[in-house]
Amino acid sequence: MKIGLRIFLGYFVIVALAAFLLMRVFVAEVKPGVRQSMEDTLVDTANVLAELATPDFLGGRINDGEFARRVRALRGRDFGATIWGFGKRGSTYRIYVTDARGIVVFDSNAVDDSGGDIGKDYSRWNDVYLTLRGQYGARSTRSDPRDEASTIMHVAAPIRADDGRIVGVLTVAKPNSAITPFIDRSERVVRRWGLVLLGVALLIGLGVAWWLSRQLGGLRRYAHAVTAGERATLPKAVGEFDELGRALETMRDRLEGKQYVEQYVHTLTHEMKSPLAAIRGSAELLEESDGNAMDAADRRGFATSIRLQSERLAQMIDKLLALANVEYRQRLENPEAIAPAALVAAAAEQCAPRLARDGLTLDTDVPDELPSLQGDVFLLRQALVNLIENAADFSPPRGVIGMRVRAEGQVVRFAVADSGPGVPDYALPRVFERFYSLPRPEGGSRSSGLGLCFVAEVAALHEGRADLRNRDEGGALASLELPVAR
Repeated sequence: MKIGLRIFLGYFVIVALAAFLLMRVFVAEVKPGVRQSMEDTLVDTANVLAELATPDFLGGRINDGEFARRVRALRGRDFGATIWGFGKRGSTYRIYVTDARGIVVFDSNAVDDSGGDIGKDYSRWNDVYLTLRGQYGARSTRSDPRDEASTIMHVAAPIRADDGRIVGVLTVAKPNSAITPFIDRSERVVRRWGLVLLGVALLIGLGVAWWLSRQLGGLRRYAHAVTAGERATLPKAVGEFDELGRALETMRDRLEGKQYVEQYVHTLTHEMKSPLAAIRGSAELLEESDGNAMDAADRRGFATSIRLQSERLAQMIDKLLALANVEYRQRLENPEAIAPAALVAAAAEQCAPRLARDGLTLDTDVPDELPSLQGDVFLLRQALVNLIENAADFSPPRGVIGMRVRAEGQVVRFAVADSGPGVPDYALPRVFERFYSLPRPEGGSRSSGLGLCFVAEVAALHEGRADLRNRDEGGALASLELPVAR
């Protein structure tokens, strides 16, 4: 599982759990909070009504006095109220009064001939039982034992005689269902906004996880490319990721620099053994010939061998330095626009003395309308020079080297063809390897084996490719493909 997905899933679990617990606690507090508020109101109402009912209760007219008449008249009143979008047309209160024994002596539910619960014994109900004993009396009882939503809240207040004795109890009852719409709406609002906040939090988490995954993914791809020995550009990053990337690049530069030097020293010393051995052998023979007869032809031959091997060493060192410069570069620092025709003309001019010395002709076919390239002029010119010189090494005297340039889609292809013997099949996969060289025709000495390797490295640095294959009509065809300027 990718780290971005793991981060997102972890964030999702934490946010979802926090949101669930928050909503659960908040919603769980809504209903008790509203009921507590209603109970507080009922306490005030019960005590106010108890004071108003005291004269009639003490006068023995609680069921037919002024208090009873006004309470029963409440049923006919139209409240005409709208509370936060909910209409309220009448009262939902029930008021009853019990005497000192807990017997009901007034019930607001009594209508016409119906006496309601008058005469019933309520002394066992908590609201009456506790209040008669000087405590706070309240209860919540279901009107239908099977219906949880049928609960009714009862809050009582004492009726006191002039000497302070508790002589009765007035209870105000109100169904909890009266506040259910307010509770339900509050829960819906809480859940709706909770889901909105959860969605926003998840979107933020998704964005953060994507950003972290993108930063880490770029550094991971960069590390894999470096491990594989490929050219890699440090990805753009910010904050700690930028510092981590720069630390990785510094570590890579130092490690690669050390390994690169060790590898090149080892390779160079190995390749220098052969020409140095030839130079030493020729020098020893010349030294031994001081006192012996050696004809001038042999002396010239040994001297020529020393010169050629010395030139080979110098050429090897020069090309090795040029190749090292290309291989160690990870990117083009200051690429510039390049016209293919001008590039071919510069390479042909640089190779003209060598071609004239060997009696060779360079035939170029470069259309005028070619898209521009973007890169390093010196490296690209040197790459074309290497292709031309490689073709010259395998071309017969007075041969013709053909260079053809064409635009093929989004690339420009430089093709250099010779009329030599071609490349053996076993050597085709290795021609771009460092120090790999084939014998030249007519006994010519091997080259440094770095020219085509240089071409391949220049092509890779410019995001192109190099290729070498045999032609059906004879000879070899080397090509360099480069992307057009963006």
